[in-house]
Amino acid sequence: MKIKVLLTLTFATAVFSLSAQAQKTVTAKTATLPRPKLVVGLVVDQMRWDYLYRYYDRYQSGGFKRMLNEGFTCENTLIPYIPTVTAIGHSTIYTGSVPAIHGIAGNDFTIQATGKEMYCTEDSTVTAVGSDSKAGKMSPRNLLVSTVTDELRLATNFRSKVIGIALKDRGGILPAGHAANAAYWFDDANGAWISSSYYMTDLPAWVKTFNATKPAEKYLKQDWNTLYPINTYVQSAPDNSPKYEGKFSGTDAPTFPIKTSELYKGKAGMIRSTPYGNSMTLDLAKAAIESEKLGAGSVTDFLAVSLSSTDYIGHQFGPNSVEVEDTYLRLDKDLAAFFTYLDGKLGKRNYSVFLSADHGAAHNPSFLIDHNIPAGVWKSGDVQTRLNKMLEDKYKVKGVVLNLDNYQVNFNNAAIKKENLNADALKLDCIQFLQQEPQIAYAVDMQHVQTATIPDELRTRIQNGYNAERSGTIQIVLKPGWYSGGQTGTTHGTWNPYDAHIPLVFMGWGIKHGSLTRETHMTDIAATVAQLLHIQAPNGNIGTAIGEVLK
Repeated sequence: MKIKVLLTLTFATAVFSLSAQAQKTVTAKTATLPRPKLVVGLVVDQMRWDYLYRYYDRYQSGGFKRMLNEGFTCENTLIPYIPTVTAIGHSTIYTGSVPAIHGIAGNDFTIQATGKEMYCTEDSTVTAVGSDSKAGKMSPRNLLVSTVTDELRLATNFRSKVIGIALKDRGGILPAGHAANAAYWFDDANGAWISSSYYMTDLPAWVKTFNATKPAEKYLKQDWNTLYPINTYVQSAPDNSPKYEGKFSGTDAPTFPIKTSELYKGKAGMIRSTPYGNSMTLDLAKAAIESEKLGAGSVTDFLAVSLSSTDYIGHQFGPNSVEVEDTYLRLDKDLAAFFTYLDGKLGKRNYSVFLSADHGAAHNPSFLIDHNIPAGVWKSGDVQTRLNKMLEDKYKVKGVVLNLDNYQVNFNNAAIKKENLNADALKLDCIQFLQQEPQIAYAVDMQHVQTATIPDELRTRIQNGYNAERSGTIQIVLKPGWYSGGQTGTTHGTWNPYDAHIPLVFMGWGIKHGSLTRETHMTDIAATVAQLLHIQAPNGNIGTAIGEVLK
């Protein structure tokens, strides 16, 4: 009997010991939550979704093709609001929210209570760091919600480093969020990368060293010629197409080669309108990784990079230009080099990257008309003048409409209140006037969009884009192919697929290989990144994580 009890105790002790050892092994394996060393967010300003495939045959294996062939592409990602502009796009990608909630209602927007024009990142309480110009008086304070980069900082008790970089202030500041370690943008006035006192009191030594090399001047002295023989650019209209393309100041025609070394004349801002602006941005991104030791710590770091030159070049030359085609071929080459750098620095499977766009762009209207496709330029300034004349004749008050920015009617609410005008009657008069304009499909009272006789898809986008404090009172929806802008080049801002269908590709740690054709939205990006990192989604997020992307 004693022997039986002893054997039972011995067996129980052994089982307990083995169980304890197994538990220790499991605990050891799961003690550290698996996360990538670094997340890199790439936003290509004005990149239409079809640019992934328009130039696919000429892309290298290591850039866009690598992302598509190794990563996961969401082929039907749409922007769920209007207007489709840079500041809103960057804010939405990183917050998972929309203007109705995050408050960035345009690149510029009108404060409805005062009629004051507000730039999306302007902040009079801060000063420039690295410059004496007004370009540094910027911060993320106008953004009303948190970003996924903020949530990463919160989740790691602010041990994660977050840095934003872009030629455009709004492209660097808004993605980096409120709690970022730093954001840097380019100042045309001194040809240097700068920041603001919101983040720091002095530029880090590595940024000063980078600026001391005069990178913009170095690139512009190289001139801009096509990467390949110009007769191989079969996806573009003839190089000399002045009807569709804008030219550089000081040149006779929009043609290659572009002698930037001669045109430069100390104006560093010219680099924005060349592919070299993207190259310089990625150079600074590499310098940030090296100097700030991003991805080298015990927690995940985040580098938010926006590539702005694609937007400047697109606006000037339009989607059917050799200049845009060459820009994407060069960007592809730069991305391949950047990914190779990340492979060597962090290890190929130790970082995650996503690439998307803040908006797309329309074809040039004259180009479409010449190919028998309906299109045109809507002269918003002329419409505003006639609209104000109609209202003045009826109500005897001048300047009732402040502007038609963002395809919205912004009223002079102070004058309306002072003159005791009936706001509802004004709106009705404006809507009736606008609906008689041949280029306008719909003019919608923002506060009564639910009852408007418009497609549900437009209704949703108008609601999402409407911020009562910062958006106009009436939303103008133009007919497809029409926009407010110049005769050459292009612009964006509408609901149409050319503006609202954007690329979304993930690659690297935690990402499956595959593709998805079901509808996804720009608002889903932050939620997906949050799920990847096992952190809380931003506090204004309305998006849904795209589960198919994640391992």
